Amino acid sequence: MHGNGTWWAEHAWLGGERNAGGVLIGVKDGTFSSVTPGVPVPPPGATTLRGITMPGLVNAHSHAFHRALRGRTHDARGTFWSWRDTMYRAAEALDPDLYLRLARAVFAEMVLAGYTTVGEFHYLHHDPLGRPYSDPNQMGSALLGAASEAGIRITLIDACYLSGGFGETALEGVQRRFSDTDVSCWAERVASLKTGDGQRMAAAVHSVRAVPPGAIKHLAAYAAQSGWPLHAHVSEQRAEVDDCMAATGLSPFQLLETAGALDCDFTAVHATHAGPHDVVVLGDSRAHVCACPTTERDLGDGIGPFARMRDVGVQLCLGSDSHAVIDGFEEARALEMDSRLVSEQRVLFSSSELIRAATSAGLESLGWSAGGLAPGQPADFVSIRTDTPRTAGCDPELAASTIFGASAADVDTVVVGGDTIVDGGEHTRIENPAAAIAAAVDEVWAWHR
Repeated sequence: MHGNGTWWAEHAWLGGERNAGGVLIGVKDGTFSSVTPGVPVPPPGATTLRGITMPGLVNAHSHAFHRALRGRTHDARGTFWSWRDTMYRAAEALDPDLYLRLARAVFAEMVLAGYTTVGEFHYLHHDPLGRPYSDPNQMGSALLGAASEAGIRITLIDACYLSGGFGETALEGVQRRFSDTDVSCWAERVASLKTGDGQRMAAAVHSVRAVPPGAIKHLAAYAAQSGWPLHAHVSEQRAEVDDCMAATGLSPFQLLETAGALDCDFTAVHATHAGPHDVVVLGDSRAHVCACPTTERDLGDGIGPFARMRDVGVQLCLGSDSHAVIDGFEEARALEMDSRLVSEQRVLFSSSELIRAATSAGLESLGWSAGGLAPGQPADFVSIRTDTPRTAGCDPELAASTIFGASAADVDTVVVGGDTIVDGGEHTRIENPAAAIAAAVDEVWAWHR
């Protein structure tokens, strides 16, 4: 991720509600060396980017292996918890080699959709009986290798998972693959995990039901000492909130607050059922909240109070979580559209706020610099065609044309660290990602036949 080059963008989003015209982009050693708007024609030697260019999308919350569930959980009524049973079946089938092949194909799908950075929330650590592999980080290393081969930046969010429920309930079945026994063993394992170029680490509390309060304190301290962000699934389901209140007398956010986990380096994933006090605490701590609208609607989670969070200073970012859909434009517009349904109002979020949620806020959540098309920032950008059936007729001078007009199918060019990973809508490193996904997913389910 140390490429060099010069690009001329027909239109580019540099901030605000309008796109700039004729933007000349210089890249040296993987970072933007210059970004100059108002250049009417491309100079000799510059690569032309037609349509609209914007910072690379950031998927701040991903579970790569959940991609195997797409289209396979809709044939009967159910709940999040019945969906989880199917997800556990997918988790049973994975070994390091299959995990690498599946994740590589899924990350390639992300890049084709315009994502340049992913936060991979990783909790599938050990073999099917819960025993560490000879290299205890073999599954995490598979994810890092997959990201490198697919050409996407990654923050590996290594999750601690110790209990099957509140009250330190015993782990059952596939859950044993997730657990390091205690928080000290988790810390010992992650300390030995090595990252490469374009890769970083973060820590995670899988959820307050899976990590006891004392261990949460240890995790928060470890993350702070390491300079890592800390993430957690929080208040995704009403049952989780009710069970937490019954077991501890506190809401999940209150429990995290008493454990010292809430600060500007903390990201709450989902926060669908955050209460009024929770929202205030999140704002006071300047924490991030990662909404995953397409997953939250797929699982019937509900719609979080995201506009209220924004109003009190919470930093909102976006993830695709279970990969029911991999489309960052859909995630961004859903943040607005779903909020309209519960508020009966329009334009709760400006186009620039939605683009920030889809780009720079995600980078900050994952421990990277703020990003954006600006000198000194990582040279991650994506161009969107404006001549497709979806984008034709949109005004290319308006920022809303990408968020409210485009889809993943309209991505033409993706550059990560100055290296062109997608050119003309084709991945330059992974041959036929669709076939690779199909083969890996088939192998997951063949394990159960």
